[in-house]
Amino acid sequence: MPDGLPRTSPIDPRADLELVKAMQVRDESALATLYDRHSAPILGFLLRLIPQRSDAESVLLDAFLQAWRTAERFDPARSEVLSWLLMMARSRALDSLRASARAQTLAPVSLDDAALSDADQMRSKADPEQHTHQREQDRAIRSALRALPVAQRDAIELAFYLGLTHPEIAERLGEPLGTIKSRIRGGLLKLRESLRFHNEVSV
Repeated sequence: MPDGLPRTSPIDPRADLELVKAMQVRDESALATLYDRHSAPILGFLLRLIPQRSDAESVLLDAFLQAWRTAERFDPARSEVLSWLLMMARSRALDSLRASARAQTLAPVSLDDAALSDADQMRSKADPEQHTHQREQDRAIRSALRALPVAQRDAIELAFYLGLTHPEIAERLGEPLGTIKSRIRGGLLKLRESLRFHNEVSV
């Protein structure tokens, strides 16, 4: 079970599997039944990440729509249905947090989506060599972040791109404060090593 996700309960997983199989042949009633069975606990989980209930409910619907669109790719050998739904909900929640940060003109969560500010554009014209170097560093950071384990990457993004404190991250992810601090510290050490290697190779 991925870090931060609630434990699944063993309530009739075979019935869930039959519902997913029905969704694979586009049975909309199966999706509605699956939603009725699991929307409440998944919403409870989402509210730990997204305090605004309306936003959490929107993410919940997105997750079930994704389940509908990708039902044919569900592999019962890899996870139970509820675990699969929780993974999609968690991913959608983090996407929502990133989008919210961009909309509020905070530091962008994804450097891939970062547009040049006016000041950055002026610097690029004044010193194109320095600007090129900075863009190379940005690409190296993006690559190093993608290489981190998901739990470490999520904690670092929430801390540095959403500006959350360690206690706030612990509360949102439902994890002990010490665990969050360890993840961030370990992730930053890995990032430093990756960037040091990149800089040595680039010289």
